[in-house]
Amino acid sequence: MSVTSPNLAPIPELYVNHDSAQKLKVEAADLPSWDLTPRQMCDLELLMNGGFNPLKGFLGKADYEGVVEDMRLADGTLWPMPITLDVSEKFAGTLEEGKDIALRDAEGVILAILSVSDIYRPDKKKEAEKVFGADDLAHPAVNYLHNTAGDIYVGGAITGIQAPMHYDFRARRDTPNELRAYFRKLGWRRIVAFQTRNPLHRAHQELTFRAAREAQANLLIHPIVGMTKPGDVDHFTRVRCYEAVLDQYQASTTTMSLLNLAMRMAGPREAVWHGLIRRNHGCTHFIVGRDHAGPGSNSAGEDFYGPYDAQDLFREHQDEIGVEMVDFKHMVYVAERAQYEPNDEIADRDNVTILNISGTELRRRLREGLEIPEWFSFPQVVEELRRTSPPRDKQGFTVFFTGLSGSGKSTIANAIMVKLMEMGGRPVTLLDGDVVRKHLSSELTFSKEHRDINIKRIGYVASEITKNGGIAICAPIAPYTATRRSVRETIEAYGAFVEVHVATSLEECERRDRKGLYKLAREGKIPEFTGISDPYEAPTQAELVVDTEGFEVDNCAQQVLLKLESMGLISGG
Repeated sequence: MSVTSPNLAPIPELYVNHDSAQKLKVEAADLPSWDLTPRQMCDLELLMNGGFNPLKGFLGKADYEGVVEDMRLADGTLWPMPITLDVSEKFAGTLEEGKDIALRDAEGVILAILSVSDIYRPDKKKEAEKVFGADDLAHPAVNYLHNTAGDIYVGGAITGIQAPMHYDFRARRDTPNELRAYFRKLGWRRIVAFQTRNPLHRAHQELTFRAAREAQANLLIHPIVGMTKPGDVDHFTRVRCYEAVLDQYQASTTTMSLLNLAMRMAGPREAVWHGLIRRNHGCTHFIVGRDHAGPGSNSAGEDFYGPYDAQDLFREHQDEIGVEMVDFKHMVYVAERAQYEPNDEIADRDNVTILNISGTELRRRLREGLEIPEWFSFPQVVEELRRTSPPRDKQGFTVFFTGLSGSGKSTIANAIMVKLMEMGGRPVTLLDGDVVRKHLSSELTFSKEHRDINIKRIGYVASEITKNGGIAICAPIAPYTATRRSVRETIEAYGAFVEVHVATSLEECERRDRKGLYKLAREGKIPEFTGISDPYEAPTQAELVVDTEGFEVDNCAQQVLLKLESMGLISGG
């Protein structure tokens, strides 16, 4: 009888049996509860099902510091990514080490019990520099760390009660042990994993064919369906694209499974992390890409990581990871031979036509409704992408006016609303600051915290309008950069976000003072008033800056319309 390969033997999970789970559910009613964020949900699922093996829970202080400093747990085990439960200071104040807390999903369903071993305040600046290479808010994970994550981390072992529920693509979701059992059943010994957060085009297909041949292995297409980079194609569209091209692969040698991972876009460290996760899923080989899991440009406009940094770090730790790296080759199309070839292996490159379409160029073609050639992608994939990404002048978008009280935001916003309604074609909704406060935020004060909540509510409503193909026009003061950025990210997941800074000076706004607010603020009767006793952080990268001093409203509105037209959001006809 053959001995099971180590990569196919079952691995430990953190779940208790059914009877214990039922008992714990009852007992958990008396425990403090934490409602998990979407990222924490992804992390918890992979902790419980063994995807993050050997971790037994969220990292305590010693493990966290070791991982941040040199990619190792306190016992020396290789682990490059801090898996932490970040909570608010207020909630942390109710906890005690040695006590349990219930971890619940957004609907309040209990998923696990955390036995608290550590409650600690992380050094977020150090975490950003060590894990992501720079404390730079242009990095989505660094921005998350500073502007979304809680200030206190809670560490401790997890007792798994039940997995989070997924209602989509259920047949495609496999735990590490389910995949290992599948490989055992089919007699697969060598398995190469392909990590992707983008739709598959012909170059990817050729790359995966070559990788499987090179490693003499079966192929696991293992796309991420948890959290990827803000602005990525949503996972529903991507999975439909994957399913559309699966018949291009041999069913007997290839399978696809979805991985509910929250990516950090951490480049080299992320590649090592992805390798360890794939080892847990039974893989023996892993394709590491050029600029693997890179987030793009930093604040200075340069790439965060070098193109081969991820491959170098993976190679350095390959033996310890227990997975062999297959280099990602940059594939380009050679027109004369009508085939894809690795770019650095084309000997006669001066005598042939080399074709390639970048991701940016693909998005431009989709946005402008231009042709996408068959040599680049499969017609079924293009069709799916066009369904989700119609030309820009058919998509929803948000125009977000920001400026001081009395700057003229609402007046211009009203003019724009009327002009867009005159054009027709898409529903237009005006979300004016005062109107939203009356109907959605009447219980809120004007404290910084409450103003932030109000802006995020406006952003949420605008994102829903944008997602459903409408036009949202927002006109709050929105004085804080971090809040505006958060709203931008929420909306850009569904459509364009056009920030218009109405840059009317404080002196002019005070001179107008139609509502008498500045006078009251100067007298100290309105605390924390923007521009007087509270700062207005002017945008530095707004799509458009308009000044209402000396200009008619109509002229300002015309500037906005011309900007929308130049961005392709409205047609110039």
